[in-house]
Amino acid sequence: MKDFLNIPKNRIIYKNDFFFVIEDKYPVSPGHLLIISNHLRDDYFQLTAKEKTELLNLIEWCKSYLDKKVHPNGYNIGMNCGPSAGQTVFHFHCHIIPRFQGDIDHPEGGVRGVIPSKMKY
Repeated sequence: MKDFLNIPKNRIIYKNDFFFVIEDKYPVSPGHLLIISNHLRDDYFQLTAKEKTELLNLIEWCKSYLDKKVHPNGYNIGMNCGPSAGQTVFHFHCHIIPRFQGDIDHPEGGVRGVIPSKMKY
């Protein structure tokens, strides 16, 4: 079973009682972060109500951090929940992906691009 319980402490950018934040090992863009649960939960739907509330606060923290560090023009925020959604590590993590003007030719459709034929509508 793959999980994030053995992440070296020197990779952790921020940690609180519920989550920790690291830079993605395989970033989609400069600054790509992962918010990871301290306790092993398969996906978003297994988080407690308190964890879900804290997740929203931490997404805001990540945005502020990245605004200062890499100055993006936008963000994609994503969670893969289940194998059919592309989840390969069954330990909750939320992707915070900074986006930059011109990083792809036609960004319209955003996260709909997980199914390329559905991106343009």
